[in-house]
Amino acid sequence: MTKWFDTNYHFIVPELGPNMKFTYSSHKAISEYKEAKALGIDTVPVLIGPVTYVLLSKPAKGVNKSFPLLSLLGSILHVYKEVIAELKAAGASWIQFDEPSLVMDLDSHQLDAFTKAYSELESSLSDLNVLIETYFADVPVEAYRTITGLSAISAFGFDLVRGTKTADVIKSAGFPSGKYLFAGIVDGRNIWANDLASSLTILKDLEAVVGKDKLVVSTSCSLMHTAVDLVNETKLDGEIKSWLAFAAQKVVEVNALSKALAGQTEEVFFSANAAAQSSRKSSPRVTNAEVQKAAAALKDSDHRRATNVGIRLDTQQKKLNLPILPTTTTGSFPQTVELRRVRREYKAKKISEEEYVKAIEEEISKVVKLQEELDLDVLVHGEPERNDMVEYFGEQLSGFAFTVNGWVQSYGSRCVKPPIIYGDVSRPKAMTVFWSSTAQSMTSRPMKGMLTGPVTILNWSFVRNDQPRHETCYQIAFAIKKEVEDLEAAGIQVIQIDEAALREGLPLRKSEQAFYLDWAVHSFRITNCSVKDTTQIHTHMCYSNFNDIIHSIISMDSDVITLENSRSDEKLLSVFREGVKYGAGIGPGVYDIHSPRIPTTEEIADRINKMLAVLEVNILWVNPDCGLKTRKYTEVKPALTNMVAAAKLLRSQLASAK
Repeated sequence: MTKWFDTNYHFIVPELGPNMKFTYSSHKAISEYKEAKALGIDTVPVLIGPVTYVLLSKPAKGVNKSFPLLSLLGSILHVYKEVIAELKAAGASWIQFDEPSLVMDLDSHQLDAFTKAYSELESSLSDLNVLIETYFADVPVEAYRTITGLSAISAFGFDLVRGTKTADVIKSAGFPSGKYLFAGIVDGRNIWANDLASSLTILKDLEAVVGKDKLVVSTSCSLMHTAVDLVNETKLDGEIKSWLAFAAQKVVEVNALSKALAGQTEEVFFSANAAAQSSRKSSPRVTNAEVQKAAAALKDSDHRRATNVGIRLDTQQKKLNLPILPTTTTGSFPQTVELRRVRREYKAKKISEEEYVKAIEEEISKVVKLQEELDLDVLVHGEPERNDMVEYFGEQLSGFAFTVNGWVQSYGSRCVKPPIIYGDVSRPKAMTVFWSSTAQSMTSRPMKGMLTGPVTILNWSFVRNDQPRHETCYQIAFAIKKEVEDLEAAGIQVIQIDEAALREGLPLRKSEQAFYLDWAVHSFRITNCSVKDTTQIHTHMCYSNFNDIIHSIISMDSDVITLENSRSDEKLLSVFREGVKYGAGIGPGVYDIHSPRIPTTEEIADRINKMLAVLEVNILWVNPDCGLKTRKYTEVKPALTNMVAAAKLLRSQLASAK
């Protein structure tokens, strides 16, 4: 499973090979079309486009990594022809092919694949209106020319929200006569009400290019990336609520813009929208002059710690006195039914604060004792007080709002409820110091203070769109910096600042990636630039292909980084085999926490040995891939027992070798 482009939605990556046989298996598209039709609703069936399907695939295990996946396109198109024929027979008049790969940096061979694929499908698509939909970024000029030159295609959809330059491309390169333009002017990935007046101006400009009857008002992408209906939010502040639009409201916005374009403007709706836009711009709750000033000042330095990481590690080791191959976990421990009940009842005011604190302290004590029994070297408090690694912090920061039912699908039946960043961000008071200090008082071993980093908080929230994202990120970084300083003052010697989603926000176009990585890495450095050399800063990253951003990871300048590794077939290690030098502490995960399977001591020891082949023993840490909150204690205890045993076995072998 991996992230769908730069969203928080996951998909299962197809694994293909040269001997793969493709057959028509799932009839979901047809059955759902028929179901809607039986209810009197004529829908547009949506299929993932054949070229994007192939480009998002990867060679299966045992298949040479250089295997040309596009060589399978012809075989796959036979299945598409069957699906198209069945949709036609069912009465479909439109079919939509999602080809978001068109916004990527594609070479001429990949672009040719679109021409070949849709030329091959042309006879099958006869008598149908066919839409190719793109989203999440601008479509490069060459890709634009390629798809708009396809004779089998009736309509082209473009994201005009994230694709800020696409409207200019349409105007300069022209638009094919007689074709439809689906103008994605309503944001499908955020929850802010559309600026209807501004959008109408853009649409009228495009209408002059494509023709009055050939412009279709649309959302920028599927509405699955936003919350469902604002009507369900009965507890949200009234003023903030007036600034928002969830999926149901976005459909209303699309209809209103379409009517206005046809000369039937709904004056009351447009006036209310203009008032909400004005309210948001002028509201004192959005802007905090002190925060703006502090964030602006942050740009004057690169915020690197004064001492080299090698010297810092030596200084920290003298204080921490850790063995080689130190063991730790990445933060959370299992969230039991009882623990969730306690948090739920406290939130509903069914138990007192005193009862809640007592229950959480008992859970922390249990987790600390377990780690001591397992003989882990650096401990965590288990995060029993936290519902979600972003929501927990957002609830304690100013500038954030929260929904009750603003769920967004992440994968399968799993959903997330992103916070809404509506204004300048600051930290009114300490957020984690009490719990970290409580946990440290229960043990003589180092206890990690656990924080979520600014980039991850940003990327896993609905972010304000009235200022650049990097400015909001700097504000969050400054708030986390204050928390880091308070943890250090409270005697916490090891502080972990998770950046699980740093790579997730990487722009899809290479030309935009350097700027993002610069401010994202800078934001992380801001959080810990002021700590003493003796304070060890950790970070954790997961859900990522790290190899292409390894130099940015090094530039983060953390003392120790733990990364997901075992779940991705240890791809991370290849970058070190290719000669990249890493001088800070590093803990590539030794087992996959997403599986209930318990790894053996021998299996983990073998993984550690593979790491030692490319990494120095004095910088290597031993830890799971990720947090343990989704696992059961019956799985966690034996897995960690075997992990510690493997580390001790390797220590013994290394000592004997000396």
